[in-house]
Parts: sequence; C-alpha cells; structure tokens
Amino acid sequence: MFRDFSKGITRRWMLNNLSVILTIVILIVISLIFAVSYIYNNSVQQVLSSACNELSAVFPNYQTDNSNTFISTSRNYVENFNYKDRMEVMVLNSTGRVMMTSTGFNPDENQEMPDFELANTSEYGIGNYSGNLNSGESVTAQTHIITNQNGTCVGAIRYVSSTEIVNNTVLTISIIIILSGLLIIVLVVISGSYFIRSIVRPVRDLSDTAKRIAQGDFSVTINKKYDDEIGELCDAVKDMSKDLQTADQMKNDFISRVSHELRTPLTAIKGWAETMQLNESGKIERSTFEKGMNVIIKESSRLTSIVEELLDFSRLQSGRMVLMCEKLDILAELDETVYMLKERALSESKHLLYDEPETVFPPVYGDRNRLKQVFLNIIDNALKYTPESGVVAIQVIYDTDKQPDIIKVVVTDTGCGIAPEDLPKVKDKFYKANQKVNGSGIGLAVADEIMTLHHGSLNIESGEGVGTTVTITFPIYKEGQQPEIPKQEIIKI
Repeated sequence: MFRDFSKGITRRWMLNNLSVILTIVILIVISLIFAVSYIYNNSVQQVLSSACNELSAVFPNYQTDNSNTFISTSRNYVENFNYKDRMEVMVLNSTGRVMMTSTGFNPDENQEMPDFELANTSEYGIGNYSGNLNSGESVTAQTHIITNQNGTCVGAIRYVSSTEIVNNTVLTISIIIILSGLLIIVLVVISGSYFIRSIVRPVRDLSDTAKRIAQGDFSVTINKKYDDEIGELCDAVKDMSKDLQTADQMKNDFISRVSHELRTPLTAIKGWAETMQLNESGKIERSTFEKGMNVIIKESSRLTSIVEELLDFSRLQSGRMVLMCEKLDILAELDETVYMLKERALSESKHLLYDEPETVFPPVYGDRNRLKQVFLNIIDNALKYTPESGVVAIQVIYDTDKQPDIIKVVVTDTGCGIAPEDLPKVKDKFYKANQKVNGSGIGLAVADEIMTLHHGSLNIESGEGVGTTVTITFPIYKEGQQPEIPKQEIIKI
C-alpha cells in the first residue's frame, strides 16, 4: 500500500486528481457555508425591515411634532409591537438614553449603542450594528432617528434581535457541511485507491511478466481479470510472448540450418583436400583428383553463395545495402539467369521452360546484380521444390492495354506446393515451411526486401500438392521520371 502511494500512478493520481477534487470540495463547502450564513442573516434583516415598515406608518417620514408626542406615540407603538417574540424594541431620547423597552426590563446603562451614533451622523438617520452585548449575547441592532419638523432629533427607535440561535444554526449546518465534505473526500480516496490498485496491480504483474519474457522465459502465464483495456493489454502481452517464442524458435532453427548449411560444404572441402594430399605420393588416380577438385570448387561456390546471402540479409536489416541503379533490360538479366540454371535443371531431370518474348519491352530502373539475385533465388527455389520430371515455367507479361506501367515475371512450378497455414509466413525472416529441403530460410525475405526497394512487389500463390506461382512485378522506366529508391527501414531481430 505504501509503495502505491509513494510513487507511480497512485502518486500522480494523488497529486493531480485528488488535489483537484480536494480544491473543488473545499470551494463547495466554503460556498455553502457562506450561502447558509447569508440566508439566515438575511432572514434577520427581513424581520428588521418588516418592523421598519410598521415604524414608517407610525412616524410618517420618521417625524413627529414634538418630544411629548414622540413619547406618547412611542409608548403606544411599543405596547402594540407585533414582533416581541423575535426582537426587542427600545425607545431612546435625543441623547441616546433608553426610556422604555418592549420587554419591560431595565437595560444595561453601560451598554454601548454604536448604531445610535451612526444613525445621528447618517444622511438617512439609520444606523446598523452587529456584535455582542456586555452579557456576551450576539445581536443585530438597527436604530432609526425620529426628528421634528425642524429636523431636530427628538428621539430614536432601536430594534435589537438576538442572533444566537441563528449563529448556532449556521455553525451546526457549517459543521455538517464540513463533515459531509470530509466524508466525500474520504470516499473519493477509498474508491480512487481501490480503482488505482485495480490498475496498478495488473500493470505491475504485466511489468514483471514482461521482464521475465525479456530474459527469455516465454513459459510465463498472465491472468486476465478484467475485460477492458487492461484485459486487452494482457492479451497483447500474451500474443507478444507467443510471437517472441515463435521468433526465438525460428531464430534457433535458422542458426541450426545455417550451421548445417555451412558445415556440409566445409566438410566436403576438408575431406577432399585431405584426400588430395595423398596425390603427392602418387596414391590417387587422376580422375579421382579431378573429381575432388570439382567438388571443392562446387562446394566453395555453394559456401560463397550462403555467406553472400547472409551478408545481404545483414545489410538489409541494418540499412546498409547500397543499390547501384541504372536503366536496364530486364529480359537480358532474366535470360542470363535462366541460362545459368539450365544445366542444373537437366542434371536433375527437370524441365526449365522459358521462351524469350520476340517483342521489345521497355526498360526498368534498378540494380542489375540485385535483380538478377531475385531471379536466381526464385527460380532456384522452384527447381529445389520440383520433383524429377517436373516443370518450371517462366513467363514475361507486359499488357500495354490494362497495365502499361508494369512488367511481370511469372515463375510457375509443379512442386509440392505450400500449405495454407504456411503461405502467409514464407516471406518472413527465418521462416522455412519445408524442413526437408536444404536452405537457410532467408532467401525469399531478401528477395522481397530487394523488390520493395525497387518499388516493385513479390507475390506468391500456391496450392499444396499442386505447385507454386511467384509473380515479380517491376515498374517500367519513364524518361524524366527516375524513381527514388526509398531508404531502408531498419528492422531489429
């Protein structure tokens, strides 16, 4: 609990939301207290105003003929005063001395009456006072000066209303309001803390789980308690763990495959090199020696091809691959690649079919060696997965009516095909659908990246047991519109 309040989301909530709520509650409490105080004090003032209205009827314009008339009229007014249960009315002479009261008790002669002094100096002859009597009682008083026709003060009428009950009532209501505000704050803190903990704890569990996943432990489980954003985050972390586990397994398989791919030619080279050392003593025949040299050359070329593929993959991932682009004839590059693989197709008893179009195709803009690498990879894969007597057909399509801006190279084989669940992943890095055939599993990923850099595309369609069709699309070169080769996106594995 202390940890929740000392840092993190809970602390930010306390500093931000709770401070705002606390400020709002305090302002509301203060406003309500002022409103209650105003309402109750205003009720006292209304009672005083009602008494004043009666006084204006007894003394029109607050005037009288003389002192005798004032005394007799005042005595009659006091005796018939209608608000005796709410306030006390006093009759004062011209010097401020109390002559009679509605209560009949003699007032404290030492009691100061600031409202009488204010009324004497006031333009309208009215003075107000709120304070405490000598007895400590809280009162509100109002004095009205009564004058004769010459404007001389002949006396005054003073109203005194106790505010003890009002003040006690206001205090009681204020305490209730303050306690209600404190209760609201406590409830907000409790509910907020519960809500924050319902977020913090799953997030902390997710954080711990993510740390374990980062350390390579993909066997961790996540308990999903809420079907909300937190639940979605749990699902996302769970999916991430599965993807990382799959990627880690694919990476390990890739390393294993590459190690095997490298070990095989190295073993052959080493074995034949050791065998050819015996030639110095004339212990091997010439034909055996030539066969060994051919194996060494072939396996060295294979080893070089694997290393180059790995280097290309590394360059693509780090964004360091440099394309030497120029205007070129795509048919010439394709024809050269097919020529390189024809002997292999014959030696493997496979049919490699390609008829070079007689029409002249427009040029494309790209890197000659990299595009040839794409052709070599695609056709090599087609031959690799096609059985004996199978067919690999290559076709170049340029439709000037429907798609005049692109050239397509379509490679179709009659091989084993690709399973539907593997098809979306065959261009992923490290992924290899068929583990029985040699290969590193990054050739298609490299080819796809190269085509993306050339503003082209590489699409694969396949049916299991039917064969595979790979369509490579190139944008044609237009004079004055040399395409910009995009910067590579660095993808960390």
